[in-house]
Amino acid sequence: MTHPNDDHSSFDASTEERPRWVRLRALFEMARPEQVLLMALVYALGVAAAVAWGASLDFGHLGVAFAAFTPVALTIHYANEYADYETDLLADRTPFSGGSGSLARTGLPRSLARRATLASGVLSVVVVAGGVTAGLLSIAEATLLAGIFILGVEYSLPPLALAWRGVGAVDNAILGGLLLPVYGVLAASGSLTVVDVVPFVPFTLLVFVNLLATTWPDRDPDAAVGKRTLVTRLSTRTLRGLHVGGVVAAYGSLLVATGTVIPVPVTFATLLALPFSVWGAVRYTRSRSPFPAVAAMVVAAAAHFCAWAVFVA
Repeated sequence: MTHPNDDHSSFDASTEERPRWVRLRALFEMARPEQVLLMALVYALGVAAAVAWGASLDFGHLGVAFAAFTPVALTIHYANEYADYETDLLADRTPFSGGSGSLARTGLPRSLARRATLASGVLSVVVVAGGVTAGLLSIAEATLLAGIFILGVEYSLPPLALAWRGVGAVDNAILGGLLLPVYGVLAASGSLTVVDVVPFVPFTLLVFVNLLATTWPDRDPDAAVGKRTLVTRLSTRTLRGLHVGGVVAAYGSLLVATGTVIPVPVTFATLLALPFSVWGAVRYTRSRSPFPAVAAMVVAAAAHFCAWAVFVA
């Protein structure tokens, strides 16, 4: 059984030096820029909700807060590329699964991802600590960023390696569906309450369903290298039930919270994602493509943001 901490230096040694532009392109691709853009949308979703609740827009601080988050996100992505090196070599990628595929495609060494993880990790610490010291970030913001950093890196790497222990989907859903928009709320308003967290629970559940779908195509490569994700541990029937249950819980919690912590326009906008969720539930485990669940998550995020920003604020 392999482990995300293993590094196969024999491959590194046998790999001839690539041109600098190839390495730079690989670093760019491993940073997963399309995911960073989606993260910016989810962060803005939290900001829009905070403004709807009465917060004032301070674009300067909001920009600083997201800039501080960016190296944290890059560290998480590079750590994932490093940990998943072997499974990505075996994976038959889809546009939404199988990692960036950069190391497998170029033959660049796994150590490139390790060095990028260390460099971006150090940068994260410097930027966040410097932001607090300079009075640009609050202690609360820095604490939340530290939590995101730890949960994100431990998704892939020891000692926890959560994705390898079957709880990575839960961890990732909390990170991308809950903590990131909550960070946007905190950056905009300067404080948090339980009420600020609850409106993002339906979206968090959709992110979880999306992760069930995006890890499904990699179940065989993951199992081959000993990565015991949720989809490698559970039967097909159980996974389908979990997928349907996640969809029902997402839209059920949305309806339950409507009129109290979730405004009616936000609910109606989020329901635009429902057809994609139903499509995804019907196709799950019967098709390799996770597109319907991914589309549901993206449509929900965009609709959620637009509703908070336009119809509520």
